[in-house]
Amino acid sequence: MSGDKIIVRLAEECDQCFVQNIITEIEKASKINGTGICKREPAFISQKITEGNAVVALTDTGAWIGFCYIQPHDNGQFVSSCALIISPGFRNRGVATIIKKQILALAKNKYPKAKIFGLTTSAATMQINRQLHYKQVQYSEVTQAESFWLSCTTCENYQVLLHSDKKVCLCKAMVYMPDDFV
Repeated sequence: MSGDKIIVRLAEECDQCFVQNIITEIEKASKINGTGICKREPAFISQKITEGNAVVALTDTGAWIGFCYIQPHDNGQFVSSCALIISPGFRNRGVATIIKKQILALAKNKYPKAKIFGLTTSAATMQINRQLHYKQVQYSEVTQAESFWLSCTTCENYQVLLHSDKKVCLCKAMVYMPDDFV
């Protein structure tokens, strides 16, 4: 593993074979970290790949390393970056940062006028986001589209979100705000 060359790129149809790996690693990470992570259905992850809205990391021999996708909301006014996951053997090697940079570039390219955001409980993801000029914000500053919040229903912390009228939860909302953000 330590000598493997890492390739991070836009996901392609041939990457459909990794959908179950992605789902499994998301579920494992949720249990190990004790964090609320929304469950994703295989068909949904597959759709993100087909739409060209996902980034994947692989070894040069074709082994799966990591994944993330974007999801537009409110007719492209908002774009969420979601489901950043790295295979355990490749964590702490900078792969997540490379994926986040590529997912940010993808979001900016496909939705240049959108406000790019994400929700996370992961300290590592928050650190990466800060390095990429994301700032922590109130939930009111991200999409209020029901389609986005619907995905939270599978999270173990969903009742916290409901009791606060979708104003707070354990996840932190972070919005991309480059220095020249208007």
